[in-house]
Amino acid sequence: MRKNVYGFLTILWMVVIFWFSAQDADESSQMSMGIGEAVGQVFVEDYDEWSPEQQLSFIDSIEHPIRKAAHALEYSLLGFLLMGAVSGRKGTSALIGILYAAGDEFHQLFVPGRSGQITDVLIDSVGVMFGILIFCIYRRIICEKR
Repeated sequence: MRKNVYGFLTILWMVVIFWFSAQDADESSQMSMGIGEAVGQVFVEDYDEWSPEQQLSFIDSIEHPIRKAAHALEYSLLGFLLMGAVSGRKGTSALIGILYAAGDEFHQLFVPGRSGQITDVLIDSVGVMFGILIFCIYRRIICEKR
């Protein structure tokens, strides 16, 4: 039963990743800028007192790192879910996650204003491996408690 739940969540998460990738460049940038705005409001003292130009400059300066962190995080979750779906087989989980990342970047070649990047496949792959590691740690903790 648990494997089926992980399988369902894995497929659902793959659909979410595909949806993010299907957004054109303007939609994707607006989402990143919205996150940058939230980062400024939460973590930067007096952010609300800055001029709109200063705020936009700050958001622009962190947009690229936000995008790359989003790649790593979304694929970390995918790696974690894949481990549950394939009964903890690390190699199978890694292979599926990395192939999905490569396919996702290929898909972006056909989305207006987007491009497929080898560096993003690498970032995604590191994210998958991190998710697999977190799953292994999680499983070990659960097993030790039993």
